[in-house]
Amino acid sequence: MLQDLAARFELASAAYAEANGLHRDDDWFMLKLHEEVGELTQAYNRATGRGRAKGRTAEEIRQDLADETADVLGHILLLAHRNRLDLSVAIERKWRFRP
Repeated sequence: MLQDLAARFELASAAYAEANGLHRDDDWFMLKLHEEVGELTQAYNRATGRGRAKGRTAEEIRQDLADETADVLGHILLLAHRNRLDLSVAIERKWRFRP
């Protein structure tokens, strides 16, 4: 399931990079993830009253938090895909999930 989702993110990311003239090298994947975590932190700060609302409604702030969380998940999956990591196996091992 995660590999299928990662493949879908890869297609979208590759199309975005092509359309915007971006070169996605190994560093890009890590740096982009870091950028997205920063954006998630900003959204979290707004959602928890620790940041300025910037004219956004409570519902828009909540949607921003969901959207930025989706971006972080996507970029985690992109990083794993780029490095040929099997996150399903790693999750089962690390979190002691049983199949």
